[in-house]
Amino acid sequence: MSEKHVIYTEHAPEPIGPYSQAIRVGNLVFVSGQGSMNRATGQMVRDTIEHETHQVLTNLKTILEAAGSSLDRVVKTTCFLGNMDDFPVFNKVYAEYFTTNKPARSTIQAARLPGGIQVEVECIATVD
Repeated sequence: MSEKHVIYTEHAPEPIGPYSQAIRVGNLVFVSGQGSMNRATGQMVRDTIEHETHQVLTNLKTILEAAGSSLDRVVKTTCFLGNMDDFPVFNKVYAEYFTTNKPARSTIQAARLPGGIQVEVECIATVD
C-alpha cells in the first residue's frame, strides 16, 4: 500500500477541525471540502453566491497546486450548496474553473454548512 502524505499550504485556509487540507496516497490527492474563507483577510466571503463560489474554487486550486496537481487533473468533485436555487450561478462560476477535462461531479443541497457558508467543494485529483 502507498504511504499517506499530509498536504498543507499556508496559502489556503487552516482546517477548522481535526482534518487535513488534503491527503496524497500514491498518484491520488483527496482535497477536503473547501469553504469560502479568504486566507489573506481571515474572513468568510459571503456577499454573493458568485463571489463565494470563486473563493471556494480558488482555495481548492491553491491546495491542489501545493500537492503538485491542478484543476485540470481533478477526476471527481462533490459540491454542496446551501440552496439549490443557487445552482445556475454556481454552475456558471464552476465552468470558469473547469474548462477542459471536466471531472465527474455530484451536487447536493446541504441543510447546513459550517460557518453559515452556502458553498463547499471537495475533490479527488491525480498527481505525478
